[in-house]
Amino acid sequence: MSGPDEETPNQRLARNVNELLGELRVAQAGVQILFGFLLTVVFTGEFRAASGFEKAVHLVAVLLAVVSTALLSSPAAWHRILFRAGRRDDILRAGNRAVLAGLVCLAAAITATVSLIAKVVYGPIAMAIVGGLVGITFAVLWFVVPNFLSNHAQQDTRPSPVPPRDSAAAE
Repeated sequence: MSGPDEETPNQRLARNVNELLGELRVAQAGVQILFGFLLTVVFTGEFRAASGFEKAVHLVAVLLAVVSTALLSSPAAWHRILFRAGRRDDILRAGNRAVLAGLVCLAAAITATVSLIAKVVYGPIAMAIVGGLVGITFAVLWFVVPNFLSNHAQQDTRPSPVPPRDSAAAE
């Protein structure tokens, strides 16, 4: 079996697109569960008694989940439409950007949802604290850590036991 160093450019693009589509399956499951939860909440008696602010935060969370769903499912649709035209490089480039934007929206939707729960249960101060902590957690784990690891890997001159990933997949 050939390794990444022996791949043709077309094979590398195909692998990167397949990896991107595989990663989407993980993110889509999370956004679908969140979206389903957010949709059911509005049909409860407690939601009808919620304040205007609470309803607005809920609507923002729903809209963020919708945008996240659209962004995270777009690369699969683009692949279906464009792959036979030999446009894998376009799918990969635009798909990477869509996935990153979709993850930002997903993190914001989860943060808004957890913040709203904290507000309903404990009040506005808890909402601010919990929302801030959740938002910071997502920002650090999803964006700061990968950037740190990427920068650290560029500075490290020791041979890596794992071959570096193709830079086109990281865009």
